[in-house]
Amino acid sequence: MLVRNFVLAVFVLAIAAPVSAQRINIDFPGLSTRAAETVDVTLDGPLLRLASKFLDPHDPDQRDAREIVSKLEGIYVRSYEFDKEGEYDRAVVEHVRSQLGSTWKRIVTVRSRDKENVEIYVDVRGENNVRGLVIISAEPKELTIVNLVGPVDIDKLSSLEGEFGIPRMGKERRHHD
Repeated sequence: MLVRNFVLAVFVLAIAAPVSAQRINIDFPGLSTRAAETVDVTLDGPLLRLASKFLDPHDPDQRDAREIVSKLEGIYVRSYEFDKEGEYDRAVVEHVRSQLGSTWKRIVTVRSRDKENVEIYVDVRGENNVRGLVIISAEPKELTIVNLVGPVDIDKLSSLEGEFGIPRMGKERRHHD
């Protein structure tokens, strides 16, 4: 999707420093019971290192992803797909935003009246010291929140798309209506 390509391009261009994130609470009791499909990825510490071993070191994209993952402390993804619009409370997005203190800056905003809304936040401490990354993608029938914890090479960030439950931002996803 063009919007997702734009979001990723702006994100990569906007940040030139390594990212180290803090974990935020992205668990929403009861939301998964209303969802038709749920993705819940919680990888931290040794489990993250183990998962990275399944990436092919000979594939350039997977090699980059493996390098990023080897430095991360955690990957946390929650994605919920619903049968109908309005099945999740938009206050969930506000709950995520409310955890982001004064050092968090929104660097990308994509708004659409009836399609997806994407926000990317970074925790900036000092000049060029980015310490956190949160991506919120809210669509009428789908909600996805990604939190990366630990340093990440921004130039290689796109290599994590499609890995460890992180949605593809550069390619249009098929939706079943």
